[in-house]
Amino acid sequence: MGYTMQGFFHIFMEGKLYLIPIPISDEPVIESRTSDVTQLVHQIGYFVVENIRTARRFIKSVDKNIDVDILTFFEIGERSTNFDSTHVIELLKSGNDVGVMSEAGAPGIADPGSEMVMAAHRENITVVPLIGASSIMLALMGSGLNGQRFSFLGYLPIKPQDRQKTLKQIERESAQWNQTQIFIETPYRNKQILEDILKICNPTTMVTIAIDLTGKEQHLKTKTIEAWKREKLEFPKKPAIFALLATK
Repeated sequence: MGYTMQGFFHIFMEGKLYLIPIPISDEPVIESRTSDVTQLVHQIGYFVVENIRTARRFIKSVDKNIDVDILTFFEIGERSTNFDSTHVIELLKSGNDVGVMSEAGAPGIADPGSEMVMAAHRENITVVPLIGASSIMLALMGSGLNGQRFSFLGYLPIKPQDRQKTLKQIERESAQWNQTQIFIETPYRNKQILEDILKICNPTTMVTIAIDLTGKEQHLKTKTIEAWKREKLEFPKKPAIFALLATK
């Protein structure tokens, strides 16, 4: 089949990079963890994670009998300035499976885990994304907005003037392309973002606000700007997903 025995043995022995979703709510009322995830957490001894504390807590939630102290964690992202994928690649090539975990949700989506995934692709390591919750995708699913054409923009600028300028641009592009524009915000700026949206955007523009999806404080509503102005919304101290769809 085109493989030498040596080449086949090498491929067979390599480990796989598993992308393991983490629950997106601190108090989930909807189970998003699959049996595949549960099984793999028992089998894997090496993890590349955005937050070691969150990862350890998740693993203990899967099975309190797992000894997390014997596991090896590599932290990636803003908290770690010296992450080097080389050692992880060596572990994979030696036959060890490695798990990648975001702080919440699906790794690689608005998450530094994509760096590790790209490193694996460069070395022809098998990458296996697992099924699980993503707040971005769940917000889009529940928005009623255009799910055929959409764009995720990450965080908007922090400075109010820059943020308002960006919102105008987002609304123009949404109308031009009939495209849902999705962005995320931190708990301490949710209110300011909404105030800017109500101030800047056209009355007929549709906006979805999604908070704590799958959790006890879940909020998911889509309204026009005009309708949102009549709504008094108290944001819990949780990140929010905003989705916007404008008309021409």
